[in-house]
Amino acid sequence: MKLLIIEDDSYLSDTIKETTENLFDVEQAFDGEEGLYLAEQNIYDCIILDIMLPHMNGYEILQQLRKKQIFTPVVMLTAKDGIDDKIQGFKVGADDYLVKPFHREELLLRLEAIVRRTGAEFRENSLSFKELKLNVINRTASIKGELIKLNGKQFDLLEYLMNNKNTILTKEQIFDRIWGFESDTSTTVVEVYASNLRKTLKQYHYDHYIKTFRGLGYMLSENGEGNG
Repeated sequence: MKLLIIEDDSYLSDTIKETTENLFDVEQAFDGEEGLYLAEQNIYDCIILDIMLPHMNGYEILQQLRKKQIFTPVVMLTAKDGIDDKIQGFKVGADDYLVKPFHREELLLRLEAIVRRTGAEFRENSLSFKELKLNVINRTASIKGELIKLNGKQFDLLEYLMNNKNTILTKEQIFDRIWGFESDTSTTVVEVYASNLRKTLKQYHYDHYIKTFRGLGYMLSENGEGNG
């Protein structure tokens, strides 16, 4: 899973990263404009968002995200303990609130609760779709207990699809999530890996669950209709 930390205090940001990096692939932004740009890519499973930031505050960032129909779960951070700040945060779309300073255990529990509410399996470090199972710690995949051979990016693609089953993921989202914004390759690599993943799953009759939306992207579909 992917976590974005938007916090201008580099010491606190690094502390949060160290606390969460065993559970998340963590990226950091240190001002509001950078944080909004990254969050708008819509490739994160959760965002930790400070309120007081240079260039753009946390409320403004969250308002922009929700206006653009980006509903990534957000935990807002603030040094204030006022009820007005909490009300404003929830009004613009925050999912939870954490007052600084906070304990490591409290942060992890809040993240766990949010990720569980959005459907991902957190502490077990595993994902399932019908009889397809992924272990995201040792990066193994199996169907009916039989191990499936997947290379690194194929595993990442399948994990992303399983984390967002029945949701269309655009080729751009997949590319940014798996290959990164600064990759030298192009988004056509997504088509290549999706095709190869289908071929790998075909022998288990699971290839048709990956639905293609031509010119748009892919979705792991419960009804297994294949191409759209």
